[in-house]
Amino acid sequence: MVRGPVEHIVIEFPGDRFDGGIVPVVQELVVSGVIRIVDLVFVKKDGDGRVALVELSELDRSEAGAFDVLDGEVGGLLSTDDVDDVAQHLAPGTLAALLVWENVWAARLAAALSAAGGRVVAHHRVADEVFEAAAAHARSQ
Repeated sequence: MVRGPVEHIVIEFPGDRFDGGIVPVVQELVVSGVIRIVDLVFVKKDGDGRVALVELSELDRSEAGAFDVLDGEVGGLLSTDDVDDVAQHLAPGTLAALLVWENVWAARLAAALSAAGGRVVAHHRVADEVFEAAAAHARSQ
């Protein structure tokens, strides 16, 4: 089975509650087949620096309800080591979402590359600052 690239992101939110504001966009990406959620966990770091791993099923209904469309897509890929690593970088009194997804759209491209005898030899993400600087330079030419 050809799979698209799998990526992860850590998103830190102030306070200890997740209001679900990003969920409609994530839902749209899932429903349209652009991405498939592979795993999702939340990490809470209280004001004293204590850390708690919070699975989607453990969130308050007011926090988790927004993810109803995604439930069933989520697996157990993220480990406690991943959570510990993220927790080291969180500010006290914050909550973070750790999200792993497959770029489903890219699976078709990967299959076509393979069928044509090609292979990806490099793949890099360009930082926003680098892109913006290059675009500004190109516009000034």
